[in-house]
Amino acid sequence: MLKVVVVVGVPGVGKSTVLSIASRKLLERGYAVKLVNFGDYMFDYLKKAGLVETRDHIRTLSLSVQLEAQRTAARSIRSDLESVSGDRVVGIVDTHAVVRTSLGYWPGLPLAVVEELRPNAIVVLEAEPDEVVSRQLRDASRYRADLSLRERVEEMLRLNRYYAIASAVISGAVLRFILNREGLAEKAAEELVEVVERI
Repeated sequence: MLKVVVVVGVPGVGKSTVLSIASRKLLERGYAVKLVNFGDYMFDYLKKAGLVETRDHIRTLSLSVQLEAQRTAARSIRSDLESVSGDRVVGIVDTHAVVRTSLGYWPGLPLAVVEELRPNAIVVLEAEPDEVVSRQLRDASRYRADLSLRERVEEMLRLNRYYAIASAVISGAVLRFILNREGLAEKAAEELVEVVERI
């Protein structure tokens, strides 16, 4: 049986670290785990269409193009997750509940996406604003100047919660908030594993 867990969080909450640890723990407990990054699927689709060169260009596209890319990515992800063999399959989708664009805020998990993904749980990974800012400043791999100020991080953390709640309501998925404190990624990962085991 496939369990789909969507994990959302603003850049800098430590999703990659927590998801890596949680995936290892789930494998050790006998689960077949497939961890996918929603943005990678969107980027592949949009790059093949000749619409973007980098992932950070995605949020500059028109909203209609982004919505079609989201829907296509979600459909591809669900198909890939369903292709994993085993009776204890966990699909973990790493994504964002909200994306800041030049026009305003865009839902990362609108109705079309949750209809395709059919998540069992939406997990909101959070961290203290100062920890998020510190992590963002240490990560030179992405352009995030618009998200570096503490006030902007606080706003994004708050909006991430609101958008995740809305997505849980329309999808019927269980919603869980997990705090990832600096140096305690193992604890956050264990909480995520608990969600998987109980859904």
